[in-house]
Amino acid sequence: MPDNVLGIIGHPVAHSLSPLMHNFAAKKLGLPYTYAAFDVDPAHLKKAVEGIRALGIVGMNVTVPHKIRVMGFLDIVDEEANRIGAVNTVINKGGVLHGTNTDGMGFLRSLEKKGFNPKGKKAVIIGAGGSSRAIGVSLLRKGVTNLSVINRSKNSGSKLVETLSHFGNADLIQSSETARVRNAVLEAALVVQCTSLGMKKGDPLPLRDPAFRKGQLVYDIIYAPVETRFLASARKAGADTMNGLAMLVYQGSESFRLWTGKKFPEESALKLLKGKLGRV
Repeated sequence: MPDNVLGIIGHPVAHSLSPLMHNFAAKKLGLPYTYAAFDVDPAHLKKAVEGIRALGIVGMNVTVPHKIRVMGFLDIVDEEANRIGAVNTVINKGGVLHGTNTDGMGFLRSLEKKGFNPKGKKAVIIGAGGSSRAIGVSLLRKGVTNLSVINRSKNSGSKLVETLSHFGNADLIQSSETARVRNAVLEAALVVQCTSLGMKKGDPLPLRDPAFRKGQLVYDIIYAPVETRFLASARKAGADTMNGLAMLVYQGSESFRLWTGKKFPEESALKLLKGKLGRV
């Protein structure tokens, strides 16, 4: 049984920089860990989780589209992840699989690094997946006055808003409600794009006709490409912009600590990944 394997499951997952980041950290710290990416079709998620236990894999990150469904296949899900309704980190403790969520912490730390404090401000998140849940909860806990969820599907959007309403003021706007979408985005101090749209060339914009302005921060959790069409549109309108690279590093840093008990070399990892993205 391997006792030094870490990894990430998602679909697709070949684009992920997590293997580069975590293998770099392990080597820098002199730790005997190897981190790999595993592309897991949603139909095989249960078997993949069983494989973590069977193979003795130390820990696993979980990314799109598995963050919500994976909860049903774990032995223990901590209070934080249960509140959020999504897991992004699995820790194997002697064959018992524990689920937690480090996305919210990573997101807030990235805002702090940017010098943006969401307290007392209006915010918008686009999408209703696992990342939206963690980010939405973290923003409401941090004191945003109102959080609007923009989502194409009323069903999944309503479920997210139901969760978020336990933490503060949240409402749902369907993507088709053009006027409401435009007003919410213009009024928001922070707009966070949480869908996978923009990762591939030819992807449509997450919003049909986004309206941005000076003085707001527009954040896309995608980090490759460095500037999505969504962020380019915001930048051209005069908004401040930010991609998801810092969030990737900070959430990964906490996962690494949970798996190994060691402090992750955050600044070195950020520099490495910025260099990598600058060459692609």
